[in-house]
Amino acid sequence: MPDDLSLRRADGADRPVVERLWLMFRHDLSEFNGPLPSPDGTFPDERLRSAFTDPDWAPYLLTSGDSPVGFAFVYGLNGPGRVLNSFFVVRGARRSGAGLRAVREVVARHPGPWEVAFQDANTAAVRFWRRAATEITGEAWTEERRPVPNRPDLPPDVWISFTQGPTPG
Repeated sequence: MPDDLSLRRADGADRPVVERLWLMFRHDLSEFNGPLPSPDGTFPDERLRSAFTDPDWAPYLLTSGDSPVGFAFVYGLNGPGRVLNSFFVVRGARRSGAGLRAVREVVARHPGPWEVAFQDANTAAVRFWRRAATEITGEAWTEERRPVPNRPDLPPDVWISFTQGPTPG
């Protein structure tokens, strides 16, 4: 794992960097029933926009030294539970421990119930999220399949649920 790994809440000045990482993230997901790029080469970015504009969301930027290596978007800051809505680590930093460390840090910043969704077809994500849930909570997590809203043509998403620390009062 890189020794100089850092996770911080992203702000408006970080948005151009996160937007470029977003394109890589969406490109990776396009392999698993994701949409193709728009005619201008971009992908849908509703979650990206919400992460930087909606007070119920928080964007995080993961760096190694001066290099951006990933991001995480948390949804549900004002509710009883959090959703790790989008999570990405660039390929060059994967399998280094960077992703697991980032997940632990993000989750620790927002105690309480958590959920994260991924696709069964993404076998690397299946292994990663099961390992992350186990490392964060031991065996105190659950997994279920839920239909993708408004997309009956897609297989159900896999959702992992767990609680980190005390539940917010």
